[in-house]
Amino acid sequence: MKRALITGITGQDGSYLAELLLGEGYEVWGMVRRSSTNPMERIAHIRDRLKIVHGDITDLASLIRLIGEVEPGEVYNLAAQSFVPTSWQEPVLTSHVTGFGVTNVLEAIRIVNPRVRFYQASSSEMFGKVRESPQTERTPFYPRSPYGVAKLYAHWITVNYRESHGIFACSGILFNHESPRRGLEFVTRKTTHGAAMIKRGLLDKLRLGNIDARRDWGFAGDYVRAMWLMLQAERPDDYVIATGETHSVKDVAAAAFARVGLDWRQHVEVDPALFRPAEVDDLTGDSSKARSILGWKPTIGFLGLVHAMVDHDVNASGKTGAADAART
Repeated sequence: MKRALITGITGQDGSYLAELLLGEGYEVWGMVRRSSTNPMERIAHIRDRLKIVHGDITDLASLIRLIGEVEPGEVYNLAAQSFVPTSWQEPVLTSHVTGFGVTNVLEAIRIVNPRVRFYQASSSEMFGKVRESPQTERTPFYPRSPYGVAKLYAHWITVNYRESHGIFACSGILFNHESPRRGLEFVTRKTTHGAAMIKRGLLDKLRLGNIDARRDWGFAGDYVRAMWLMLQAERPDDYVIATGETHSVKDVAAAAFARVGLDWRQHVEVDPALFRPAEVDDLTGDSSKARSILGWKPTIGFLGLVHAMVDHDVNASGKTGAADAART
């Protein structure tokens, strides 16, 4: 039986990846930080099929111990401080976790077992102020946030360990990918949840930042399959994972509110306080390499994704409303 270790297993991507690996017959281990809370709702439905261990990617000693104990054949590093706005508020933490933490994981692999295959979650935010469009694996990077800078360090240290130590290390340069499991702080889920709450009469207005920002949005379940395919390939490499289509935040709002029979223009307010200090205006990925070499392609389009998120949030907000009514 193949054995995989996932850092960040309680996040959106971690939960979908765990499902995929279980379906492929893996023994799946998930690393989580010790905490006074237990945020495992995304993996609750498969919790009894997972092995959860405690560790921290900022602590090399704990990683060496874990990799020695678990003896994984594959390590997927999805742990990060992943919310871009927070990276301006907490740039040092973001650097340590999202950037330097990756060095710890790679160093632990090098020390314990350099034959382990490693996946690093790189990001389209590394392109930032884009130099060409669409962006490919050869497009120059120009990050515009502490998060993007930290991800860029993590990306290049992964390349360095591959070239210096012969580790089978891959980076997936993933463009924005969403799902009903996306955190409420992210603009897509904030929008679909807001539309559902307004439809239910539980919210008055939805405040958004730069609604003209354009992104290449795909489904997280599709994107974790690309992660897995990278580690099954004959040779390690880096791949852009994207749909090749861009839509604005305004498009997300229009689709989300239309799904519940509302006009977004009557319910959305632009709040300048939510704009980034340095904006990333337009990201579009070219995943031709992944499609050709890995045989990967997205299965869910933009409208299908937004509709699935809205439908989930309408159902969830209905339960919330019923629970609130029962308490009064």
